[in-house]
Amino acid sequence: MSTTSRLQIPERLLLGPGPSMVHPRVYAALGQPVLGHLDPQFIALMSEIQDGLRYVFQTQNQMTIPVSGTGSAGMECALCNFIEPGDSVIVGVIGYFGTRMVDMAGRYGATVRRLDKPWGDVFTLEEIEAELKKGPAKLVALVHAETSTGALQPLEGMADLVHRYGALLITDCVTSLGGVPVKVDERGIDVAFSGTQKCIGAPPGLAPITVSERAREVLRNRKTPVGSWYLDLTAIEKYWGNARTYHHTAPISMNYGLYEALQLVREEGLEARFARHRRHAEMLWAGLEDMDLALHVPPAHRLPCLTTVRIPEGFSDTEVRGRLLREYNIEISGGFGELAGKIWRIGLMGYSSRQENVELLLSALKTILGR
Repeated sequence: MSTTSRLQIPERLLLGPGPSMVHPRVYAALGQPVLGHLDPQFIALMSEIQDGLRYVFQTQNQMTIPVSGTGSAGMECALCNFIEPGDSVIVGVIGYFGTRMVDMAGRYGATVRRLDKPWGDVFTLEEIEAELKKGPAKLVALVHAETSTGALQPLEGMADLVHRYGALLITDCVTSLGGVPVKVDERGIDVAFSGTQKCIGAPPGLAPITVSERAREVLRNRKTPVGSWYLDLTAIEKYWGNARTYHHTAPISMNYGLYEALQLVREEGLEARFARHRRHAEMLWAGLEDMDLALHVPPAHRLPCLTTVRIPEGFSDTEVRGRLLREYNIEISGGFGELAGKIWRIGLMGYSSRQENVELLLSALKTILGR
């Protein structure tokens, strides 16, 4: 006879590249009774979630919604809705998630013009313009916060440049939204997407996305149907728009969690939240450098939410991370792709970005590394 037991999961100190720690209020929200996806109370909640997302994206875009899926679904949604077979698409690759956009764009029939820089570097306006001068492009896609390297791509002036050449600017803000300014309207970004599990501080499972009126006009003028039925914004907007027409069954509980996480963002205030992420990142950077550990990204383009530190000579990536987990209950992550075995990735995002977490991690590393 088989026996059953309740699910029991240990509570880790999550200091990797995501998911981040979840605030107790968000956990409480996740446990609220499930409503129907067209229940009047849930429909009212949808509007509040959209307002909260506009606040954190720093936009007034009408089409601002949480896509039902992870951050990768947000990336696919951002690309498939604006790519038709044969479209010329420029993708900047400064790490793993740029390569993922190249792959997705190609699957939707784009002619992909891939720009590569070393993993940890960023693009200049001049480099993007040099590629735009070679011929028309429909889209330019850049990773704002490259999770694989810890680099923060500057976006000032980028949309103005892209628009001068008749293209749309798409940005991956999965690791930046809620931790550093995104400023969708001020910067003129056409499409920005993210995930809930990083600086927003909710569990993984939803992908916030915001679309400018300029991009919506491009979407309305498509000559072919969107390649993905599930991620077709022309259909999804009927559910999240005024009509509230059924498209799919939304993950009700996940939306509860997102609502509460966005409430916490509002209560803290964006500027205070950005300052907190920066303050704790600088504390971490100073502590790592005091141990003579080299940081992978130069200070000018270093992402406060995610730090990449080079693994010192003579130490095993997996052994150090294993000891952190076994002895201190702390999770950090290693590198992958070109940086596999070369760096550790330390996330201080959302509820994880707290002084006591930085102090505990630095103390644990000093002991393990003998520094």
